[in-house]
Amino acid sequence: MIKLIKKADILIEALPYIRTLAGKTVVIKYGGSAMVHEELKEGFAEDVVLLKYVGLQPIIVHGGGPQINEMLDKFGIEAKFLHGVRVTDQPTMDVVEMVLGGKINKEIVSLLNQHGAKAVGLTGKDGRLLTTKPFNPKSLIHTYSGSTDVLHPEDYGLVGQVSHVETALLHTLQEANFIPVIAPIGVDAKWKTQNINADLVAGSVAAAVQAEKLLVLSDVKGIRDANNRHVSTLSKKDMERMVKKQVISAGMLPKVHACLTALQGGVRKAHIIDGRVPHAVLLEIFTDKGIGTEILA
Repeated sequence: MIKLIKKADILIEALPYIRTLAGKTVVIKYGGSAMVHEELKEGFAEDVVLLKYVGLQPIIVHGGGPQINEMLDKFGIEAKFLHGVRVTDQPTMDVVEMVLGGKINKEIVSLLNQHGAKAVGLTGKDGRLLTTKPFNPKSLIHTYSGSTDVLHPEDYGLVGQVSHVETALLHTLQEANFIPVIAPIGVDAKWKTQNINADLVAGSVAAAVQAEKLLVLSDVKGIRDANNRHVSTLSKKDMERMVKKQVISAGMLPKVHACLTALQGGVRKAHIIDGRVPHAVLLEIFTDKGIGTEILA
């Protein structure tokens, strides 16, 4: 009986969050270990489907870096990175599109559908969902890391950043009770396919649809301060100061940039959470403590 009462307490704890978030959009950037380990993949799908059934409107944006590297290796193509950004020539772009827009996207859609949802896979090329402009490394690398290196957009190849999100397509799918699952591939003004960082896509999508929350799954517990202590809550200004002081750097920068883009676009809260924790999404959204770092606008 005590165990049953504890289960009831958990549901009661979730009630105010369910009530507040019912009908609201939550954008989730799905990546890292949660996309690799079978138990975590199942748990993520269950979390997202539960969100949908209790009245939230999830939108998934996924990555797939390790899977892309694996396929490049099979084709004998060297994976190249510059300041953490994948250098994307045409052969690499072909593999990126095949892996992200094909294999991974459809696996996620299938898994969600198996758990009772109606999910639809998209790339930015579908309905021109994601229009891109040339990638500006200075905006990400100089501004957010303090780097003084000389950077040229052409050094990155077919890499873009989001200039427009076709929200009408996403709203239409939501109204029809579908969960959009987006691969981070876009098209530029000349209809050239572009590779886009998945974190940055998630931030742009969250801002465009005026989501209530952005959740970014990572392989770390969250943001740490200068003394390497986990920080559970930050303001946007606090996070900006930590970036300028280079307390936040390296692989965390695109995730932080995504959160800042979302918050500046009107999203109320952004969360960087540890996707290695089973049911991380539910724990962050529906419990008082949460499990990652919450950033407030």
